[in-house]
Amino acid sequence: MLIYFLRRLVGLVPMFFVVSFISFTIIQLPPGDFVTTQIAQMAAIGDSGSLARAELLREQYGLNDPFLVRYWSWVSGILVGDFGVSAMFEGADVATLIFDGFLFTLLLGGVSLALAWGLAIAIGIYSATHRYGIADYSFTFLGFIGLAVPPFLTSLIYVFVTIFIFGADQVGGLFSIEFRDAPWSLARVQDMLAHMWFPVAVLTLGGMAGTMRIMRGSLIDVLNQQFIATARAKGLSERTVILKHGTRVAINPLISRLSMIIPDLFSNVIIVSVVLNLPTLGPLFLRSLLGQDMFVAGAILLILAVFVLVGNLLADLALAWSDPRIRLE
Repeated sequence: MLIYFLRRLVGLVPMFFVVSFISFTIIQLPPGDFVTTQIAQMAAIGDSGSLARAELLREQYGLNDPFLVRYWSWVSGILVGDFGVSAMFEGADVATLIFDGFLFTLLLGGVSLALAWGLAIAIGIYSATHRYGIADYSFTFLGFIGLAVPPFLTSLIYVFVTIFIFGADQVGGLFSIEFRDAPWSLARVQDMLAHMWFPVAVLTLGGMAGTMRIMRGSLIDVLNQQFIATARAKGLSERTVILKHGTRVAINPLISRLSMIIPDLFSNVIIVSVVLNLPTLGPLFLRSLLGQDMFVAGAILLILAVFVLVGNLLADLALAWSDPRIRLE
C-alpha cells in the first residue's frame, strides 16, 4: 500500500505543473490586464500621468516579460510559498488575502462533504433494502430535486423569500453585523454556526443527490449476486449480510466518484458564496477576475485545481484500501 501511495504521489508532480500552466493560461486569456483597467479608471478622472504610470506598473509586475518567463516566475514563487502581491488590493500579499477565505471554504466544503457522503450512503442503503416504498419514492424525488436545481438557484430563491416574504434586513454572510470584525470567541462561533445551516444544507443536497442514487443502484445489484446468497445460506443475519458483505462491495463506485465530488463541492462553495456573500474564496475570486488581478485569481484557480488532484488521489487510495485488487494491478 505504501508503494502504491508513493507511486500515485509522484504522479501528482507533473500533473501539478500541467494544471498550474493551464490555470495561468486561462487567467491570461482576457484582453488587457489589471494595469489597463486601472489606467482607464485613472484617465476617466482626468489623471494625465496615467500612461507613464502604466509602464511603471507593467515593469513592476513583470507584465512586459514573455509569457513563459511570467509563468515560471509565478509558479516557482508558489512552490516556495510566495503567491505574489495583489495589484488590485494595493500590493497586499496574496497568501494573506486568501488565507481566511480558504479556511472558510475548507470549513464549508468539508462539513458539506462529510454530511453529503454520510447521508448518501445511509439513504442509499435504506432505499435499496426498502424498494418502492413511500420513503424510497420520497428520497428519489429529493435526489432529482438536488440534481435538477443548481445550488446557486436555491440560494437565490432563499434570498428572495427571506427578503420579500419575511422582510429580513440581513441575508447571507456567516456572521451577524456585530461579529463580522470581532475577535474569535464562543459567542462568535455560535453566531457562525447559526448562519452556516443554509449554505451547508444547499451544498449537502447538491452533493448527496447523485451519490445516493448510485449507492442505491449499486447495492441492489450486489444483493442479487451469488456470494450474497451464499452468505445468507450460512445463516448470517440480514443486517450482517447487507452492511458487512453487500455495502463493502457496493461502495466502490462511490469511492471512485470522490474524484468528482470533492472538486464539484468546492466549486459550488465558490458559487454559493458569491450569491450569499460568504467570506470564502468566492467573492474574492469574482473581484479579482473583474479587476484582472492575475496573482489573486490565478492562486484561487490553482487551489481549485489542486482540489481536483487531491480528490483523485484520495479516491485512488480509498479504492485501493477497500479493494486490494486495485493496488495489485
